[in-house]
Amino acid sequence: MGEVSTTMKMEDLMNYSNNLIEVLKEEKDVANLRQFLRQTSALQSQCDKDFNEVQKFIEDYEQKIHTCKQKAAAAAAESIADAELDSLQKELEEEQNLERQLREELRYHKRETVEEQRQTIKKLDQDQVRDQMKLSMYASVTNTIPYLDNPSRISGHIVERDRKVVEKFEFDPSTATTFDTCNSIWKMINLA
Repeated sequence: MGEVSTTMKMEDLMNYSNNLIEVLKEEKDVANLRQFLRQTSALQSQCDKDFNEVQKFIEDYEQKIHTCKQKAAAAAAESIADAELDSLQKELEEEQNLERQLREELRYHKRETVEEQRQTIKKLDQDQVRDQMKLSMYASVTNTIPYLDNPSRISGHIVERDRKVVEKFEFDPSTATTFDTCNSIWKMINLA
């Protein structure tokens, strides 16, 4: 049975081949086949051309997509830079406000210091005037004018206006006690 089917298939194949040879023997069929091959070749050429154009479009679009991604990344970086710039600007403004506050505080303290110095100078001037008035009063009452230029010595002179006499005195505080010095000066005043 296997041989019969193989034989039959061989016969069918032989018949088909013979029919094909007959078809190809006719010139019209050969011309059609050549026309078909030319069209197939033209079609293949057109397909290749279309494929190349599509490939070029794809490459162009890939390039555009790449450029667009770069621009998007640059815009994002710029956005980040803008955010960072805004942050730095805010920090600068805070520092400037702090500096302004410190300057105002410094100006206030300077004003206070200047005012304190004025008050101190005024008080010193008042004290000096008071001391001069006391010294003048002591000189009027005791007729004694002290020399204040040497604080290590007690010295001065006693003036008697009626007799127009000036008596000079000088004591060394290291040799006499304060009490003894004071008593000696009073004795000189009373004798005058």
